Parts: sequence; C-alpha cells; structure tokens
Amino acid sequence: MKKLLLIVSAMALLSGIAQAQNPIPKGTTQINAGFGLASYTVPVYFGMDFGIGHDLSIGFETAFQDRNDHYTAWSFAGNCNYHFNRILNIPKNFDFYAGGSINAIAYHYDYDYVDRETGLFPGIQVGGRYYFTPNFGLNFELRGGDILSGGKFGVSFRF
Repeated sequence: MKKLLLIVSAMALLSGIAQAQNPIPKGTTQINAGFGLASYTVPVYFGMDFGIGHDLSIGFETAFQDRNDHYTAWSFAGNCNYHFNRILNIPKNFDFYAGGSINAIAYHYDYDYVDRETGLFPGIQVGGRYYFTPNFGLNFELRGGDILSGGKFGVSFRF
C-alpha cells in the first residue's frame, strides 16, 4: 500500500511539473500592446519580450501620454523579468512574472516656466498573462517608475 501511494504521488507530481512550462521559452518573441492606468490620462504602450533563458525574458517598451492641458510624455524602457511558472507549478496558459526596468522619460510642457524635462528612472513591475490560445492572450501589470505607473493592460501575441 505504501509503494502504491508513493508511485501515485510521484506520478501526480511529475504530471504537474510536465504541465508547467516557461511562458516565453528561449528563442520566443512576444509582442505586447495596450493601455496604461495612470492619473490624468490614458497612455498607450507597445513592447516586445524575448525569452533568453529557462525562466528569464528581456524586452523593451515605449509608451505615449497626451493631456489636453499642453502636456505630453514619451517613455522608452528596457526590462528584465523572471517568470515564476516553473517554480510555482503554474499551468502553461498562465504567466506570472516580476522584474525591473530602466526608463528614459521625456516630458514636454507648453507652459512659460518649463519647456522640457528628461531623465532616467528605475522601475519595477509584477504582472500576469492569460493565454486563450498558444499564441494569443491578455496581460495585466502593476508597475512603478514610468508614465505607465499604476499599471497597464492589453493583449500579447507570441511567436
């Protein structure tokens, strides 16, 4: 009886591990686009992620924000994320990740006292994706450090 229980437990564990996989395997590219959750206005973003290791991805992103009161902002960011699917045994149609970024932000104001401001800012993010098909999903991310601070949501395509 103990042997049977051990065999069944081992098979259950192995089948669970086999179902979990890196959502962005090495050599895979993912395109992300959508809207930000920011104060004053709704920024738009576009980015790409590249699988570089078993649980790692790197990528870039650009975002644009425009307010009616003569304010615009652009953000260009490079990011690195760790995907927790393998260690948390998350099914392959979900993706849970966290990481950091470096953000170059340019603000333009049409006021008499300030014209432009630029700078580099560190950022952090934690997010997730749900894939309806092997190549299409929705994403949601909470973040800080750029014009998308607060969060973002959109679509993801991987190929």
